[in-house]
Amino acid sequence: MKIGFIGLGHMGTGMAARLLEAGHEVTVYNRTSAKTAVLTAQGASGVRSIAEACRGDAVVTMLANDDAVKEVVLGKGGILASLPKGALHVSSSTIGVTLSERLTAAHADAGLHFVAAPVFGRPDAAAAGQLFIAAAGEPSAVKAAAPILDAMGQRTFVVSETPSAANLIKLSGNFLSASVIESLGEAVALVAKAGVDPHCYIEFLTSSIFNVPVFKIYGGLIADNNFKPASFAAPLGQKDIRLTLAAADALDVPMPIANILRDRFLALMAHGGENLDWAAIGGLASIDAALASSRTAASPLRG
Repeated sequence: MKIGFIGLGHMGTGMAARLLEAGHEVTVYNRTSAKTAVLTAQGASGVRSIAEACRGDAVVTMLANDDAVKEVVLGKGGILASLPKGALHVSSSTIGVTLSERLTAAHADAGLHFVAAPVFGRPDAAAAGQLFIAAAGEPSAVKAAAPILDAMGQRTFVVSETPSAANLIKLSGNFLSASVIESLGEAVALVAKAGVDPHCYIEFLTSSIFNVPVFKIYGGLIADNNFKPASFAAPLGQKDIRLTLAAADALDVPMPIANILRDRFLALMAHGGENLDWAAIGGLASIDAALASSRTAASPLRG
């Protein structure tokens, strides 16, 4: 397939590389053009505009937030104005339900196919083609997207014919991950203040009943008290919790833990955590327990 790829951050670069490795003809665009270099070196074609990335069979977007998606898709010279009728847009960005609904209607009006396909996994999983993908859209559109999704992930779950359902599932998944991070941080602070080594504690947990990636990855970061560099930046996690709460408001679903997470991200930002991995909310409990300064001479949460 001839595929355009827009958005070459930590995740998008690996995802686009997998499309190249699968034999697709890939054209890449990023607002910061220097980020295209690693992919053009692998055989991708770099372009200078969104329109130039929309001349094939499909375009994939992997962008940071709702505003970026609206600009790229709905803006002047954007995807809706540039993609040929009957072509496919696969949106892998983590966006709000309301925007996903708007995009679904806008693509239908423009005669374009639209599939929401947000992904689960960190940049190393993207580079290895080991993402899990929640896909939703009209069956014919999802079928057309299958070669793209198969190249980027280890398994695709088709969850609905309504694209926004995939976006809601992604938000709910990030809510659960953030809940684990916060809980792990509190548990580590508890045992550490009693003199238990955090690394031994995490090793015990992840070698027994919590032998799952989310505990291993984030438990290790919390035990190390090291949240740089950011594979998933804290402001993105904060955004996802905000979008989760917006969806909950619309559906009249109380989410008390999500409200706690909202406040924890606000606290992290107050501690100067804008450039840290979102796992840094798990380090707040050690600060609250007056542990951070004893665990490391210069806690990243203290600048």
